[in-house]
Amino acid sequence: MKSESTCVFTLAVLLISSGAQSGGQERQKPASLALDKLELHNVKVEPVTHLGRGAMRVSDAGPQDLDDAGRFAVVPGSSFQDGTIEVNLSGDTAPDAPPTARGFVGIAFRIPADRSHFECFYLRPKNGRADDQLQRNHSVQYISIPGFGWQKLRSDTPGKYESYADLIPGQWTQMKIQVAGSRARLYVNGAEQPALIVNDLKQSPVNGAIALWVGPGTIAHFADLKVTP
Repeated sequence: MKSESTCVFTLAVLLISSGAQSGGQERQKPASLALDKLELHNVKVEPVTHLGRGAMRVSDAGPQDLDDAGRFAVVPGSSFQDGTIEVNLSGDTAPDAPPTARGFVGIAFRIPADRSHFECFYLRPKNGRADDQLQRNHSVQYISIPGFGWQKLRSDTPGKYESYADLIPGQWTQMKIQVAGSRARLYVNGAEQPALIVNDLKQSPVNGAIALWVGPGTIAHFADLKVTP
């Protein structure tokens, strides 16, 4: 990650188009994600250096009773329906976070212009090495807004939309999401096999924006976002 100055970092974004240049090479469009360009929804953001890497810090700034739909920063110019999203991220709890907070951090996608619905995969880093196995099984999660928050999915279909991954709060984790139609796969830290498989994404498969998503009481970091159709 390169800094734009000696002390200020931004989140690097690489959007790879499906078009080809001469020689069959894909056309790459690197862009620097400026702090003032993010569209903020109940979060605050700042460019920082986290564990030696330039990153965008995204912190919960919403009311405690805000549901899963409320806390995210839309990436300007992003457009995604099917393809692959890759990002390095970390999540931890704020000092004043409620006891139930687990450092929720993830990526929302297929967000329409009115921001009314989206798909989302996220991590619960504080569950990754919990002493209780059932809690470990709640380390990675899929939700779909509106109508399919984690509470409903867990109640209606226990274990189907969440799984285990080895996570450490505050440490960098590599996340890759592969999406095709109504199917998606979540990979963690370069694993060959997905940590979570979803074969029935709940919203319509429309083209939409991508957002940096956090849960209640979370301080998160994002870096090296790459989107490939």
